[in-house]
Amino acid sequence: MSWVDRAAHNDAAGPAVPPAPVSLGEAFRFWLELGFISFGGPAGQIAIMHTELVERRRWISEQRFLHALNYCMVLPGPEAQQLATYIGWLLHRSWGGIVAGALFVLPSLFILIALSWIYLRFGDVPLVAGIFFGLKPAVTALVLHAAHRIGTRALKNRWMWGIAAASFIAIFAFDTPFPAIVGTAGLIGHFGARRWPQVFALGGGHGAARAGYGPALIDDHTPTPLHARFSRGRLARVLVAGLGLWALAMALLVAANGWQGTLAQMGWFFTKAALLTFGGAYAVLPYVYQGAVETHQWLSGPQMIDGLALGETTPGPLIMVVAFVGFVGGWLKQVLGPDALFLGGALAATVVTFFTFLPSFVFILAGGPLVEATHGKLGFTAPLSAITAAVVGVILNLAMFFAWHVLWPQGFGGRFDAVSAAIAVAAAVALFRFKVGVMPLLAGSAAAGLLASWLLPQLR
Repeated sequence: MSWVDRAAHNDAAGPAVPPAPVSLGEAFRFWLELGFISFGGPAGQIAIMHTELVERRRWISEQRFLHALNYCMVLPGPEAQQLATYIGWLLHRSWGGIVAGALFVLPSLFILIALSWIYLRFGDVPLVAGIFFGLKPAVTALVLHAAHRIGTRALKNRWMWGIAAASFIAIFAFDTPFPAIVGTAGLIGHFGARRWPQVFALGGGHGAARAGYGPALIDDHTPTPLHARFSRGRLARVLVAGLGLWALAMALLVAANGWQGTLAQMGWFFTKAALLTFGGAYAVLPYVYQGAVETHQWLSGPQMIDGLALGETTPGPLIMVVAFVGFVGGWLKQVLGPDALFLGGALAATVVTFFTFLPSFVFILAGGPLVEATHGKLGFTAPLSAITAAVVGVILNLAMFFAWHVLWPQGFGGRFDAVSAAIAVAAAVALFRFKVGVMPLLAGSAAAGLLASWLLPQLR
């Protein structure tokens, strides 16, 4: 019985009947489809999982779903992918978690490799150039909207506003490295909570659990499965396996091209980036920009904006934009030589993806048993509150950086791009006033860019 038929069977059986056990094969097919339809950023992806897993299929209860989500929210990394990994692990042990987390990412990786090749191979074609002309100002509006969205949740009092303002000044005026901002904010939250706990309390934001979906396969009071119970031996095995995989992959890259080789440097840089993605993909983009554009010069600032536009149009977590960074860097640095540009780019994108997501699997497989033993008693949210507030200031700086490149493409000494400004303002109004979704927004902006490029070529 397929998972579609199983869902229909469960619905027909009525809410009083628990669903039948789900095989790993059935779960595999569901996670694969989810990987291709997980649009809408983390909020949309979490909503899809809630609808499918809690309401329709009842594989997990809402209380257990939200408990897992709370843990993923305090981790660095993409919370939607981590949530899929957690539920897959809870259902089918470690392999279930690996399958769920990997299938959440792999479709996006393959799609981005193809789109990145089209971008580099045909980016100068007027049709493609016109599309990106419209997408760039839309991305600027999206980043500004992300700052507002995170800010409305995180800036709950004047102390949080102060942290956000300080982080903006630190990165804008003093070019302070992103890790230093995150570390300082975390320390402020850790020590500040001891004196003023109410200031740094982390808000819920996901709503209370609602009853009415019927008993779930993993229900509120279902005993923790044997494989999900904490043991020091299992924790040690997971940590050794995770660190061993990281060390083996890094050793192979160093052996192939040396520590200063492009692939080894990408592996090391994106390992650090993976540990700093508090607050979602937009939060770590300034750090990726600092390293990938300014330090290593794997791509240019305008290319970074284009990559973010591509990332917004593909399924999977937005942090998958790092695959674009890897592909462009591997292509331009010719990591496999001038005769294998596509293979070099694809290899670099794969390397970057591996090092970006490996920590998320380790966090879930190692920390999951501890979380299952707590059920809502997580005690380390104060640093996250301060870090999230700091992230608002960092994202605002990123929006200003994007606006500068889009509105003054030749620098402040050059002309002001009025057409891009008009598209950016229209995109911002659509987001803030009319709550337009990301995909319709990008489609409309791309169409506007094509029209402007055709009617007003002198402005390009």
